[in-house]
Amino acid sequence: MADSGGPGGPDATLATAVDTAAAALLSVWDAARERSTGRLSSSQLRALMVVEQFDGINLRGLAGILGMLLSSASRLCDRLVAAGLLEREPGRADRREISLHLTTVGERLLDEIRADRRERLAATLAGMTPAGRQALLRGLAEFDEAFRANVETTEKTA
Repeated sequence: MADSGGPGGPDATLATAVDTAAAALLSVWDAARERSTGRLSSSQLRALMVVEQFDGINLRGLAGILGMLLSSASRLCDRLVAAGLLEREPGRADRREISLHLTTVGERLLDEIRADRRERLAATLAGMTPAGRQALLRGLAEFDEAFRANVETTEKTA
C-alpha cells in the first residue's frame, strides 16, 4: 500500500485504497439505515447527524458541511421537518436566521441506527486481531480529527 505522496500529503493510490476499504464500513452503515428506516436517504441521515453534532446550525452551515447548494439543503430540511425528525426555530442572535434542531423522534431514530451499527461493527471487529483493532482505532481517530478540522475550515468560509 502506498504511503504519503511527499510533502503534499497522501497520494491518489492511498486514497483509492482507503476508499476501497471504507466500502465495508459504508455497507454496515447502509444496512443499519435500511433496517431502521427505509424512508430515510443517506443524505437525510447525514443531515440529521450534522444537526445532532452542531445543534442550532443554520441552513447555510448545513449546506456547506454537506457540500450542497443552499436550495437543495432547504428542500432536504423541508422533508425532514415534514417527517417530524427536524425542527426549525428562529435564531437567538438574529431572528431572520433559522436554526435547526433534532426532534425527540429524530434523536430516537439516530439512537436506533447507532445501536444497530455498533452491533454490526462489533461482529466484524471480533474477527480482527487485537493489534489490527488498535491500529484501526488509531487511524480512524486521526482521520476524524483531520475531517473535523476540514469541516471547521469549511464552516468559516461558508
